[in-house]
Amino acid sequence: MADEKNCRILAFANQKGGVGKTTSAVNIAASLGSLGEKTLLCDFDPQGNATSGVGISKKGVKTSYDLISGENPYNCISKTEFECLDVIPADISLAGAEIELVDEEKRQYKLKKALDTLRGDYDYIIIDCPPSLGLLTINSLSAADGVVVPMQCEYYALEGLSQLVMTISKIKKMYNPSLELFGVIVTMFDGRLNLTMQVLEELKRYFPDKLFSTPVPRNVRLSEAPSFGMPVMYFDKHSKGGAAYKEIAKEIVSRK
Repeated sequence: MADEKNCRILAFANQKGGVGKTTSAVNIAASLGSLGEKTLLCDFDPQGNATSGVGISKKGVKTSYDLISGENPYNCISKTEFECLDVIPADISLAGAEIELVDEEKRQYKLKKALDTLRGDYDYIIIDCPPSLGLLTINSLSAADGVVVPMQCEYYALEGLSQLVMTISKIKKMYNPSLELFGVIVTMFDGRLNLTMQVLEELKRYFPDKLFSTPVPRNVRLSEAPSFGMPVMYFDKHSKGGAAYKEIAKEIVSRK
């Protein structure tokens, strides 16, 4: 059994969609599992893409909506066929939770309360946040020890990152004093583009100890893998994208 004190909860967040957030959450969770780290992927995005990305059907299973509605957390876990990897699925019902939670007392701690029950069973819990800064993301950040931000190397991404850093410091102040920016992942990387290299230099300057050393390249296999319900390392073990995520997972473990 994993040690409750050593379990690390990481929220994968970016309010901008289409930056590889879910792809990163799924593939890093799978890579951590392949390294022998017992990992739980908590899909907290109503789109449920992380759920289908690990081959789990959304029909007839308990989901993260049930989790924050008071269901026993253990009943919400689905086993995947991948090494050391479980998932709490999500579906569109989670979208209604934003409205339902508004009048609830301590509404920002619903996810934290549920995941704290599971800490003793896992080395890592990876939360895939929705691409917005609503109540679901506030719940995710209130439950997490650290935030991982996947981002593309483009000008607007830097702007979005600085907004997210401000949000993290607000959540830290109001709800979760131990919350930190854990790391920044560069996704869809193309080293031939000048702008890409300029943004990378900026990231190195402002987040020298947070930037993961391996960027994730643009990769066709990464885009194809979810439609087969597989993390890329199981879909194509020679994929460059898969190799990059494995390196990032090793770096996450080394930071423990």
